[in-house]
Amino acid sequence: MNNWPLLATWNGPIVMLGFGSIGRGTLPLILRHIDCDKSKLTVIDPDPTWSHLAEVQGATFLKKELKPNNFKSILRPLLRKGPGPAFIVNLTVDVGSVDIMRFAREMGAFYIDTVIEPWLGFYDNPKLDNAGRSNYTLREGMLALKRELGPGPTAVSCCGANPGMVSWFVKQALVNLAHDTKLKIKEPTTREDWGKLMRRLGVKGVHIAERDTQRARMPKPRDTFVNTWSVEGFISEGLQPAELGWGTHEKKLPLAGKKHKAGCGAAIYIEHPGAETRVRSWVPTVGPQYGFLVTHNEAISISDFFTVKKGNKVLYRPTCHYAYHPCNDAVLSMHELFGSGGKRQSTLHILEEHEIVDGADELGVLLYGHKKNAYWYGSQLTTAETRRLAPYQNATGLQVTSAVLAGMIWAIENPEAGIVETDEMDYKRCLQVQSPYLGPVNGYYTDWNPLQSVISLFEENLDRRDPWQFQNILVR
Repeated sequence: MNNWPLLATWNGPIVMLGFGSIGRGTLPLILRHIDCDKSKLTVIDPDPTWSHLAEVQGATFLKKELKPNNFKSILRPLLRKGPGPAFIVNLTVDVGSVDIMRFAREMGAFYIDTVIEPWLGFYDNPKLDNAGRSNYTLREGMLALKRELGPGPTAVSCCGANPGMVSWFVKQALVNLAHDTKLKIKEPTTREDWGKLMRRLGVKGVHIAERDTQRARMPKPRDTFVNTWSVEGFISEGLQPAELGWGTHEKKLPLAGKKHKAGCGAAIYIEHPGAETRVRSWVPTVGPQYGFLVTHNEAISISDFFTVKKGNKVLYRPTCHYAYHPCNDAVLSMHELFGSGGKRQSTLHILEEHEIVDGADELGVLLYGHKKNAYWYGSQLTTAETRRLAPYQNATGLQVTSAVLAGMIWAIENPEAGIVETDEMDYKRCLQVQSPYLGPVNGYYTDWNPLQSVISLFEENLDRRDPWQFQNILVR
């Protein structure tokens, strides 16, 4: 494809925080689809390894590490270059998203990120209990800022592949399911109506069901953590407690499962690391699989968004969680890390496009428990297709970077939305922008349920009357 459409014009500064694998993939998409002044485009990262890729595309590279005591002084002059407002594209790690979001509002700047990131030291802070280290707690901080600031320049929270794109997939999957079950509906336009539709369809829960089959040319070396996206990000979330949105159909908490004492109440956490907690799930290409129940913001936001209430009473809420099978090298890397008590390997390595032989990232949402049993809807993006579509990234990266682009376009088109989660955005418009980069986007029905993946010689604590109880999904 050579005739890429120009989707927006931006006459203010664009400041990208972080130039890791996602930043390097996002920059060319911004320049491809947004008409902007390159002289006002700045990339900030403490590691200059890839600075030449920013500079060759016309951006200025600034070798700086953002910290709580310096980020305002570093960002302020960059955000004032005018003539229009600035746009902060936060794709870094260990930089407090909520603080940057607040500062963006002070400066009248737009903002987008892919995760609610804390400042360095949060994930392994021994002074915090497991509830305090959770994504639930991080999200509650963002929601408090949303309520405090109210309407204003748009700031999009958690807009990558997941969290992000998968929230748009859930809505499309619900519309598809309604059509296929011959349920006559008027497409929802409010949060309340979306919740009522999911409830009416009988959906008990949602898996963010992903399988990464990308293979490297060289096997994983010992004492090296290999992944297809941010190693630091995966390790951090893998060592957080497992978290999931907790549905109203669930009968009992899992062992070591805990409820939060404050906040929206949409989720629980399990006092085990997410990357050491396995669940039974399903994706179209490989079928049944084990996944890691790694904590993600969308597990909480989706359950919260589709909650149906009468007053303060919760009438309906779906269970929602990530069920992630990363690339095989990442599985081996995580086993190695846990075998050494959580000590990080000496080398952290993200697979570049040229290192990958083949494979795909199959990422979608599995809606289960309804009259057609289960329905997976999502992207089946291959390495080969990624190479044709965009530079400097693999299939996993492109699913993220194209969502960032979609979020930026939506923000420009909706300039006074204040702080928003991707669940609240126009899913049709966002997928319209993103879909050219997702490879085949398809839906599949399956008669699989988690009881079918239980090894019959070992009787477990199962609920055979309701296959979709979480106690059947969780691997002991």
